[in-house]
Amino acid sequence: MRCLMIALAVGSLAACEKKVEEPPPAVVVPAPPAVTIDMSTVAGTWDLQIMGMGSDSVLTTGTLVATGDTGGWMLNLMKRDPMALQVTVAGDSIIAQAPEYESVLRKGVMVRTTSVYRMVGPNLNGLTTATYQGGGPDSVVVLRSVGTRKTM
Repeated sequence: MRCLMIALAVGSLAACEKKVEEPPPAVVVPAPPAVTIDMSTVAGTWDLQIMGMGSDSVLTTGTLVATGDTGGWMLNLMKRDPMALQVTVAGDSIIAQAPEYESVLRKGVMVRTTSVYRMVGPNLNGLTTATYQGGGPDSVVVLRSVGTRKTM
């Protein structure tokens, strides 16, 4: 009798046990091909309008001289000496770092800028992170720029 009760208990437990299903085999989806900007399409001189985020008011203007590769890029801002930019490419983006210079927007304050540019139709659109010397709550500002081609 005892054996019968044990057998019934084991049978009951087996009936309650959920079957663990094997996960379906993983579907491998190939990554889309990486989009890399063709630097020759950017080469030329660009008139830049620099604005605040969420605003169409132009804060300052400048000229960007771009080459067909990552060397020789120059940024010319109002009343500033031309600045050589350190340029790298990441996919469809061009990253340009300027050396420290006196801010055009904040007189007497030094700033470092890093801009990320992308081709959007015929324009060279950018976002610039400006990091101002001195710290404080407004020491980092993001600006946007729109470049229109002046020459090729």
